[in-house]
This record gives sequence, C-alpha cells and structure tokens, in this order.
Amino acid sequence: MDELYLKRKADDYLHSWRCDPNRNPLIVKGPRQVGKTASILHFAKKTYQSVIYINFVEEPKYRLITEDGYRPEDILRNISRIDPYKRFIPGETLIFWDELQEYPEIVTALKFFKIDGRYDVICSGSLLGISYKRIESNSVGYKTDYRMHSMDFEEFLWAKGYDNTAISEMLRHMEEGQPFSETLMRVYGGLFLDYSILGGMPAVVREYIQNGTFEGTLQIQRQLLEDYREDIRKYADGMDHTRILNVFEQIPIQLAKDNKKFQISKVAKGARFKDYRGCIEWLTNAGIINICYCLNYPELPLRGNYDGTKYKIYFFDTGLFVAMLDEEAQEDLRANRNLGEYKGALYENIVGEALTKCGYQLYYYKKDDSTMEEDFFVRTSDRLFPVEVKATRGTAKSLRTLIKSGQYPDIDCGIKFTAGNIGYSDGIYTFPYFCAFLLKRYMKKLNM
Repeated sequence: MDELYLKRKADDYLHSWRCDPNRNPLIVKGPRQVGKTASILHFAKKTYQSVIYINFVEEPKYRLITEDGYRPEDILRNISRIDPYKRFIPGETLIFWDELQEYPEIVTALKFFKIDGRYDVICSGSLLGISYKRIESNSVGYKTDYRMHSMDFEEFLWAKGYDNTAISEMLRHMEEGQPFSETLMRVYGGLFLDYSILGGMPAVVREYIQNGTFEGTLQIQRQLLEDYREDIRKYADGMDHTRILNVFEQIPIQLAKDNKKFQISKVAKGARFKDYRGCIEWLTNAGIINICYCLNYPELPLRGNYDGTKYKIYFFDTGLFVAMLDEEAQEDLRANRNLGEYKGALYENIVGEALTKCGYQLYYYKKDDSTMEEDFFVRTSDRLFPVEVKATRGTAKSLRTLIKSGQYPDIDCGIKFTAGNIGYSDGIYTFPYFCAFLLKRYMKKLNM
C-alpha cells in the first residue's frame, strides 16, 4: 500500500517554480524529516516524464559524476554509465539530487545546468552539515533557495480533512472580530491541543491520522530526537559535540522556568557565553532551534536593535519539545491533557514556531529593573505590534503599558493569544492560540 501523502504548502511553491520560464535550479533546505524528499518526489512524478533521483547517502557511487567536470553533458554521461536505464528528455526531465549535505560540491554544476536550460534541477538536504558558504560562492545568481519547516497548524488541518474554506472562515472571524461559536472553539481547540502534542513532523502526523489515536506517535518522536542527536555527533565538524548536545538537552528545562531567557551558565558548570556562541549558531543553522533576541528598546527598526547576548531558545517543532519532557509529564499530558508547569512554555514555543513559519524573525523585550516583559513583536512598514501569549486569562499588564504609556510611539495596539475567544479591548486584539498561523494574513488584509 502506498504511504499516505500529506498535502504541504511546498506543493504550491513547487508548481509555481515549474511554471516560471526563468526558473533557476532549486535548493530545498530544512531540518531532517520535515518532508522535503516526499514533497519533491510527489510533485516530480506528477509533473515530469522522467525523474532522475540520486541520493548521495544511499548511493555514494554518484559522488563520482563530476570527475570529468561540471558541464551537464559530462555529468549526464557519467550518470548513464552508472545506470544506463535513466532517461534524459529535454524539457521533461527533473534531476533531483538528495542528501546534499553529503556532496555539496555538486552545487557547482547548477550554474551550468541553468545556462544549458534543457533540464530542471532540484537539490535537497538537511541543514545539518551543509557548508552553505561554499554553496553560496559556487552558485550566486544561478539558484533559488526554499526553506521547508515541519507542518504548521494549517497543514495539520488539511491532514484532518479541512479545506481552504474552513481556513478562510477562521480568517474572516479574525478580520471581523467575530467570536467563534462554542462548537468551533471546542473543535478547533481540541485539534490544536492534539497538534501541540504531536507537532508537525510528517511521520508523526501520518501515524496519528492513520490510527486515529496517539498510539505509536511518541516512539516516532523519540526516534527522531535520537536521530538529531546522532546528526549532531556526525556533522558538527570541528566543534565540541558535547557542548552542542548540552544546549540541545537544556532547551525544555530552561523554557519551563519563569525567566525563559536562555542562560549559558546553567548548561554546564563554568560555562561561558563565548565558549557556547558557536553551538547556538550551529543549532540555528541546522534548523533545530528558533532564536528570539531581546530588543534594546521596543521601537522600529527591529533588525540591529537587539542584544545578541540575550535570547530565548525555542524548539523548531513543539511536538518534539513535548517529547523531551519526562515520562510522568508525557503520560499526564496525553491522558489528561494537563500541561502543568510547562503550559506557558508550550504555548509560547508554539506561537513562536507559528510566527517563524509565517516568515517573522523573533524578538522579545525585557525592561531592566522592571517586571515589564513582552513575548514577541511583529511589524508593518511603520507600526510595531507587541504579541503576548497568555497561559491563563491574565491581565496582560506589560502589553497595556506598552500601548498606553506614550513612551513607545511605534506602538498603538497589541495582540494577545489565549485559550479564550476573539475579542477587543483597550487596543488589544485577542485571539485563540489556534489562530496564530494566520497572523501575517490577518495583518496584511487589514493593512495594519
């Protein structure tokens, strides 16, 4: 039986890329197991007469295809020598090089395939271990990059059978400030909690969809986490694997604390920021973590207006973050849906994840010698919007201060995500957690 294919946003992107007469060779980047290969092959088999799939991990012999040079005719000749059954049809062939991290040198050929123009090329690979500086220098102007994430809540809803009509209706409620009915709050809230526990790794979601229960999903998540640990050991060339793994394991522990600022001093005895800076950068480049930097002051512009030594670290997939919790928390969460002490961390992580998948950079603000702290910020061309994530029905004191004090001219309203319904009061737009994935579309449509 064919494996269940889960619809992804990358599907539309790939078809748009194919329709562009000036398309460059494409590099699809992203962490391991987020669905890159499945999406590309699904698209390719529906679109091209011939698909040449080469996996540099499973078939290392193909690393010799550039020994005569990087011109298409030389590479295709060498591919044909290895496998004479592969067919190259001009205009109807996709060459798909997978596991690029094992042979990044192949990217040098993209310039020559672009100039030649007869064959489409897609490369893919985990961010782990890929030398992007080398890739950039070899292919400037002759490639297009696309980054895939694990599934967001919209893609999860698609997997559950909801169509774009349901998504549009959710956005309409936000735009019109119309609360959801009790039924919709219960349905979407339940689905969102399931998504929070599962995360968006396709193998986990597929297991859940096929079984209709959580059975087997935790085992898959834990195996994925172990695979990430193995990748750290394998690909972190020239770096201290132990330090990177220490940071990796500390993320859920530090997020559970009231002060969610990541503290290097807590990672290991005597640990100093300068010794761990490279570890943080490595995990970020690998796509495993999302960094949220502390603003120097809540004003525009955001880029350059932050302290690079103060940051929070969020996991790129909340389901994997949940899977790192202890056994008792796991059982309590799945059986009783009791989030306990991790409730704030869980929802803050998942809203940060949603903003990242929308394309936002993450920033927060903590005022020195004050209790004022704001979780996130998003912006338009001339306005700044603080975003607060409330684990309980709190008063959002910091958010109100930012809006009303008059000290922050770029801020005149804010956004709050809670377990409650849609509402508006005193310049604060309130939305349920499950609406976070729509924030960018909401702000764009309102021209805020």
